[in-house]
Amino acid sequence: MLLKTHFRGTEHDTYCYTGGKAFDPALPTAVFIHGGQNDHSVWILQTRYFAHHGFGVLAVDLPRHGRSQGPALATIEDLSDWLSCLLDAAGVSKAVLIGHSMGSLIALESAGRAKNSSRIAGIALVGAAYPMKVADALLDAANNDQQSAIDMVNIWSHSTMSPKPSAPGPGFYVQGASQRLMQRIASQSAARPTVFYTDFAACNAYANGETAAQAVTCPTLFLLGQRDVMTPAKAAAGLIGAIKQAKVVQVAACGHALMAEQPDAVLEQLFTFAKAATVAALAAGD
Repeated sequence: MLLKTHFRGTEHDTYCYTGGKAFDPALPTAVFIHGGQNDHSVWILQTRYFAHHGFGVLAVDLPRHGRSQGPALATIEDLSDWLSCLLDAAGVSKAVLIGHSMGSLIALESAGRAKNSSRIAGIALVGAAYPMKVADALLDAANNDQQSAIDMVNIWSHSTMSPKPSAPGPGFYVQGASQRLMQRIASQSAARPTVFYTDFAACNAYANGETAAQAVTCPTLFLLGQRDVMTPAKAAAGLIGAIKQAKVVQVAACGHALMAEQPDAVLEQLFTFAKAATVAALAAGD
């Protein structure tokens, strides 16, 4: 689905995958926000279930990613403002935000802002950390040698070379799929600063996480990979301590690419959380 998104005086098409069903804003809404150098497809093993079990699904392509137009936005705060404009365009009054990596920071910032708080029924932060610092070598490669950066991220994002369900049948390879996705995004942004650099620099520079966490009033799920070396579970401790309604689940045998390495476990946790958060919001009359 393409939405005309108005953001700071400009209008661009934003692509949202809706899980194989037409989006209905009257349903409880689940918004899926991808991480750096990714697009909506990282959620493909979770979104269809949501869409066919009572939720309206918006798995977004952030600006300049995938099929979405507009320039890549350079700060988490700008991305949060943009997300609010997207929800306006879609006619969403209440949503659960589900973000991975950079997307988790966008969800956090959105929930922490007073103007958004009544709209957010809950947030699920997948592979979250704060601060989300990025090594100088990776930042440099992201801008000047994208294939090298892709190789680094692909190695660090996965807990093993052959995670289940990498080979349930011909044509399945988790690391290969991740590599091709990042290469596709890179092919769309050869000019500097690259989308890759812009995304990772935004994560590296984000400094409002503690303030945002203290302002979050909705239920919050931290879904963390036990073997994650990019955003280790312990790196979310500050956020967890600052959010009153925080629940923490660590997924076993899993690195930073939780949605691909453990799709069933991630789906179960996300759906259970989103359903409970939506019911609680309706009961409270928010």
